Amino acid sequence: MFLDSSAKPIDENLKKLVDEIEAQSPSLSVLAARQFRYSLRQTPIEVNIKEPRQFNVLEEFIIRAAIEFQPPPTEDELASVLGLDSVFIKTTTTTLRSLQTLSPTSALTVTPEGRAFYEKGSVPQPPYPIQIYAITDPLSDKITFQSESLNETTINLPDLADFITIDHIIADIASLPLEEIQKNIQASGLALHVPEEGKVVTSYKVLASTQKFWRKISLFVIFDALEDKLSIQIRNGKQILESASNWLEVLHAEGKISLQALCKLSTETINFEREAILKQKNTEIEARLENIRQKALEAATKATDKVDNYKALGEAVQLRDGQISLAFSEVLNSAKSQILIYSPWVNQAVVNEKFITLLQKLANRGVWILIGHGIARRQEDEDKPIPPELEKKLQAIKTPNGLPSVQVFWLGDSHVKEVIVDKEIHLCGSHNWLSYRGDYLPRGESVYKVTIPHQVQEAYEFLANRFQNHAQKLWEKALENRDFQLAVESLCVWGALGMEDIALTEIQQNNWLELLPVWLNVALQGLKSKNLPSDSAIFKTALSLLSQVSIEEAFIELLQQGWRKVIGAIAINNPKTALNLLSDEVWAQFIRLNIAQESDSPNDFILYRT
Repeated sequence: MFLDSSAKPIDENLKKLVDEIEAQSPSLSVLAARQFRYSLRQTPIEVNIKEPRQFNVLEEFIIRAAIEFQPPPTEDELASVLGLDSVFIKTTTTTLRSLQTLSPTSALTVTPEGRAFYEKGSVPQPPYPIQIYAITDPLSDKITFQSESLNETTINLPDLADFITIDHIIADIASLPLEEIQKNIQASGLALHVPEEGKVVTSYKVLASTQKFWRKISLFVIFDALEDKLSIQIRNGKQILESASNWLEVLHAEGKISLQALCKLSTETINFEREAILKQKNTEIEARLENIRQKALEAATKATDKVDNYKALGEAVQLRDGQISLAFSEVLNSAKSQILIYSPWVNQAVVNEKFITLLQKLANRGVWILIGHGIARRQEDEDKPIPPELEKKLQAIKTPNGLPSVQVFWLGDSHVKEVIVDKEIHLCGSHNWLSYRGDYLPRGESVYKVTIPHQVQEAYEFLANRFQNHAQKLWEKALENRDFQLAVESLCVWGALGMEDIALTEIQQNNWLELLPVWLNVALQGLKSKNLPSDSAIFKTALSLLSQVSIEEAFIELLQQGWRKVIGAIAINNPKTALNLLSDEVWAQFIRLNIAQESDSPNDFILYRT
């Protein structure tokens, strides 16, 4: 990583986890990691649970008579009607009254609770007690319940409360209303309060005084070089405690906690390491470019009779001045599925009507285009921001299915100028791709056109990682506000990066089925550009979601059109693959949702679309 972890305030037994965190992304660096202990409170309580059983024949007659007869009969009257000894009736009604199914009146009257159980074909059983434990966590400010007691262990670590004032009030369990106890039991995953099944916690009581137990937690201070941002994480093992982490970040922002006291990390050390990390990041970029320059030099000095063999393995060719704009145009025109561009600035000198027309032409044949820009560390500090009207023109470029083919957004904090096409060609150097034409006033600039596979891949991973991080942030904002348009942008970026599987997983996990038609159009773009294999497993996953869709959904027509187009696109290249997707279960869903007609067969459905 950027700095040797041995020079940082990192506890010895956290070093392995630190390595794992830093391995997640080349932009992350853990500046400090320290373990603490903090106290939980455990209170043993007893809950009484009532759950149903199926009623017997006599119980059913008695309850039904109490509901339907007007006026309600007495026990003797009902015994006479049924031709039974009143002893049998009275024994059963005594049981039903003890279960609070019948009211304690001479006339047989069903209680509201008894009526609710009767409608489900059951009567309640006598309540029975179960002992559980209420765990109060002052760090997350939550109460959870579990069936087993916490273990008493000795933890010889610093107490977090010695460094941070935890203001969260420890709740008095005995004073909580029953509704809150029921809600927290449900949230804890204990199957003790399940009203829909008739199983209900009816009361509770505290059995003994509250005890203190210690838990081990870890605190991490992490710097993200891409975002130029410091964050604080609290973890229980590998699990990130989100609410506790967010709370500590708020306290740190308000100046209420000291990282110097918490983990021996001074402001001076943070600033020093931040500058070192950013410098290291730029050094790595320069090293990559220098490697490309060396390859270009080798290419220029190769003997003529060896050039063909060298080109077969890829090459790095230096271009100057007027050659640059020609090569840029040729490389863009050669694109089959994907273009990534990073240019510090974007203006109308390059992005003119001719350029917009070119991008629309590329979009029409299924090419995704991702454009990142920005040189300042904060967007508001940009001296030459992209003109809003120009940004709108770029965003107006659509795929044949109406999706935004061009995604343009500020990433910032980079002076690199790179173009990567189809993961096969990499243009890099001093030329500002989207702000300087280079065909009217030569400035002595140079660019390298690289086709050496591993070097193109290295450049692609660096740039794609930035775009992917941006897509994830867009998605998180979209989820927060249920912003459909932001969600569409995220799906398109993932589609452009060949990450349709991530997009579908996010839709599925967040139950945002309204986005399925958008995802289908994203997948259709991938199929047409042959960037998404027609036998990809994600199509079976997407088809499995149809069972969750109602024919009444507002987006049903778009979903119908989307699946017809996708199955058709798969069938054009491989009819057998398309047919294999239409299993009996899937075909039943196609019929139910009117994607296909009842008179169709899977073979006919595919035949119509090839």
